[in-house]
Amino acid sequence: MMKLERLFAYDDWANREEVARLTGIGAPPAAVRLLAHIIAAQSLWLARLRGGPPKMVVWPELRIDQCSSELEILCNGWREFLRGVDLDSKIEYRNSKGEPWSSSVDDVLTHVVMHGAYHRGQIATAVRQGGDAPAYTDYIHAARNGFV
Repeated sequence: MMKLERLFAYDDWANREEVARLTGIGAPPAAVRLLAHIIAAQSLWLARLRGGPPKMVVWPELRIDQCSSELEILCNGWREFLRGVDLDSKIEYRNSKGEPWSSSVDDVLTHVVMHGAYHRGQIATAVRQGGDAPAYTDYIHAARNGFV
């Protein structure tokens, strides 16, 4: 498995851990909103990489069960996209402010994984503030336990 495929497998696992934990504790709305944003941003980047229109707004209102369904779609989409991808190729796109940009596919894919990790940290904070323990989504935990 190439490194990016492994990172995306980790990202998918970590997002599903969030769904499981948030479902189990009666998810704080702020945490669900952040998870929905992770999903929407990934969906947006995947659409940009494929040259198509975005499927949803960047900050959608999704229920936790909808998050779970969308993660399945994303997992399959990323798996398909990563097969034979040219990491050095560039994509042209407009950001959410309408500004034109060009980025390497490698940079976009790295951003997608790091963006998810950043917001999962925010989810952990929201869960702790609600008095619960967050999901344990550290990469090394996933690697040591054979989850990726």
